[in-house]
Amino acid sequence: MYISTKKEKISWYFYDWANSAFYTTVIAVFLGPYLTYISNNAADSQGNVYVWGMAIFADSVFAYSVSISVFLQFIILPAVGAYADYSNIKKQLLALFAYIGAFSTMGLYFLEGNNFLLGVILFIIANVSFGASIVVYNAYLNEISTIQDRDIISSIGWAMGYLGGGILLLLNLLLYTNADNLGITQNYAIRISLCSAGVWWAIFTLIPVINLKTRGITNKLKTGENYLLFGYKYFFKNIKDLFKNPITLQFLIAYLFYNEGVQTIIVIAAQFARMELNIGMDTITVIILLVQFLAFIGSLLFGWLAKLSGTKNSILISLIIWSLCVIYSFSFLSNQTEFIILACFLGLVLGGTQALSRSLFSKLIPDGKEAEYFSIYEISDRGTSWIGPLLFGISLQLTNSYRLAILSLIIFFLIGIMFLYRLRIGTR
Repeated sequence: MYISTKKEKISWYFYDWANSAFYTTVIAVFLGPYLTYISNNAADSQGNVYVWGMAIFADSVFAYSVSISVFLQFIILPAVGAYADYSNIKKQLLALFAYIGAFSTMGLYFLEGNNFLLGVILFIIANVSFGASIVVYNAYLNEISTIQDRDIISSIGWAMGYLGGGILLLLNLLLYTNADNLGITQNYAIRISLCSAGVWWAIFTLIPVINLKTRGITNKLKTGENYLLFGYKYFFKNIKDLFKNPITLQFLIAYLFYNEGVQTIIVIAAQFARMELNIGMDTITVIILLVQFLAFIGSLLFGWLAKLSGTKNSILISLIIWSLCVIYSFSFLSNQTEFIILACFLGLVLGGTQALSRSLFSKLIPDGKEAEYFSIYEISDRGTSWIGPLLFGISLQLTNSYRLAILSLIIFFLIGIMFLYRLRIGTR
């Protein structure tokens, strides 16, 4: 067991503080609507842009960019995980991917006019680097904590992420809403906000890079093996082992489906609000801040609910609420007030769904397999969440309707509910 200091633990927390600004400011709020605006500037009379001669509906560009970036994560993350576990250069890997991501994000400052491809390329690089850095970041958890304090240390890191992402988003909201008073356009304020996420990411990454310790190699590759092939071999070995634990496998399948719906809604919510409901970016930013706060409350609320009705049933309740919110968005949602009310519900169930899913999965892991199984959980969380954005983008391109595109996501929640409902876990 490795010994870590309080200073090292705090430094580890700060990477969540650093990178969450990218997810909150760039992915959740500003880039979706702004890249859609840039893409529409480049669109022809049919609303299409062209990449290598292929027509792409301008409003689908951001969703497709998310899908491509996360699909690339699926290809790259197993090798990154193996390299992190079987070498003693975790800190260097963390710094490498963090700064590639941060500088790519800073480059979004130059996204203007009709150069949508610049935004697509920089975002893909940044999001792939973000996912790779998270794999390395998570690999430190076992080194800096004991089994007894792992949950609390992980939770503090998550809380730091919500706080850090929320603070920068608040600052960017103030910049955006006061753009006229500062003598700049709102589009320029968005470019500054996108760049600020990269600057924030780069500055606060210095804390873990300086203070995390480099430890000896605990695992070693056999002669002749390489990290890329071993990464996939290790990943598929763990997948094969899952079939020996059918209850765990069934939950993971349920999670893969409903998590697609959750992650896609997080990604496209701002774009839907801006393009379908014509809600201003200043209001959207305030709503996202509200969701951040309510997600924290929701995790506590659903934790209490789980004590009354059980973890599985509480997740099912949250998924039913997600499904009803999707149906409401398709059929009834029509104005800003209704969107704010809907966002409040989504914020509460977001925290509950995420917190309880991890908790239930931890109860289904065989003793002594915690690290291996959670590596599958983490990779599946990031590595398969390209399907939802892809389905949304295709639906939007085929129908030219944001409402039909959002309705298509209900399939993920319904399949997830079906698998989870059939899960037999006794009293656990």
